[in-house]
Amino acid sequence: MSTTARLTIVRHQILGTATLVAFLMYLDRICLANILGSDSFQKNIHLDQGQIDGVKGAFFWAYALFQVPAGWLSDRFGARLLITIYIATWSLFTAATSFATGFTTLLIARMLCGLAEAGYYPAGCSLVTRWAHIENRGFFSAIISWGGRIGGAAAPWLTAYVILSSGDWRYAGWIYGFGGMAVAICYWLVFREHPRQHPRCNASEIALLAEGRGAFQPVTNPPRRFPLLAACRSMNLWFANAVQFFTNIGWAFLVLSLPDYLKKVMKLDDAAAGWVTTAALFIGILALPIGGVTTDALSRRWGKRLGRMLPMSLTKFAAAGCYLLALKTNSPWSMAVTFGLVTFFADFGLPAMWTTMQDISGKYQAQLFGWGNMWGNFGAAILPIIFTKTLLLYDTNHDYHEGVWLCAGAFVLAGVFALFVNAEKPVTQEPV
Repeated sequence: MSTTARLTIVRHQILGTATLVAFLMYLDRICLANILGSDSFQKNIHLDQGQIDGVKGAFFWAYALFQVPAGWLSDRFGARLLITIYIATWSLFTAATSFATGFTTLLIARMLCGLAEAGYYPAGCSLVTRWAHIENRGFFSAIISWGGRIGGAAAPWLTAYVILSSGDWRYAGWIYGFGGMAVAICYWLVFREHPRQHPRCNASEIALLAEGRGAFQPVTNPPRRFPLLAACRSMNLWFANAVQFFTNIGWAFLVLSLPDYLKKVMKLDDAAAGWVTTAALFIGILALPIGGVTTDALSRRWGKRLGRMLPMSLTKFAAAGCYLLALKTNSPWSMAVTFGLVTFFADFGLPAMWTTMQDISGKYQAQLFGWGNMWGNFGAAILPIIFTKTLLLYDTNHDYHEGVWLCAGAFVLAGVFALFVNAEKPVTQEPV
């Protein structure tokens, strides 16, 4: 029997569970826009545009600000315990969203949900470094991100279906929230911190994951502090932060404002706006595995510098161009395709960004990933504010074009900054 045949498949179980968690996280995150836009919600709770923008942004501000603390906690005390707590907590507050009675309670529920979700991707970054083969980090990262994007893509249609079927917006948060508790239990049962600590991971699988990584031992001296000075001194990391910041400004329109555009400008009803948004986001998820495989292939051929940078940069220019194309469409199907192409190119470069952060973060995987993700989510958090301000100042015919041009410009800036990111230049010299 060959060595390959004797391999256990624990790494695939870890990958599958991590992908399921990402699916749930984005389902809980993206459902809000459709809840707020539903007729059921608007008849029950009356919010002005400023309050709606505040609720939308609250999640991302909390999510951004807790990235580094959550990453530190995960590096310090282990991903298994912390991620289980994160899943259970954000599920609880997703359910609490549906108990909201007005602006204040809704704002608090979404802020606390954002705080809890903040820890998953930083901890997931450190997970990838231990459970993926060193040459397959791009693909492994892509599959986890893929789960998130599938959850985000399913959220508009599924949320609209739940609300229309039940006649009450509150059922969406209750169903998603209590379902998340089961996912938290599943994660705890499947995951372990390191392959050498997993009772079902045999020697052959450990040897495979250890290739090119020296002794490959569990961390015995977790970092006790965030490398703030090194992070602030690293121009390479600042360029990566800028890529994430401007990418999220460009991308956030698709999950926060596209349903409004479809209903207010294109005059689609709840059901049609839900399926168009879902179709657009589903087109985007096709990019993630392709982007992961491409990143790994280019890195093997041309090295990490070009292999990570090219897909990270060129795809942002393509996404900007597709936004301009989308504004020229007027049928539901053409809108689904063109906005779908925006998500496709935005997500194609995502595995390259994830693997770059893994490459340059050394022993501070979750913390530095959280630092970069923090700046990215600042972009998503300010998008509702600057989008609404842009429309008020310049959108005299109420067609949303000026706001979409703003998002396209953000993608262009992300592409420019990505040209200067070097995955071969670590933030610190301390190995993982």
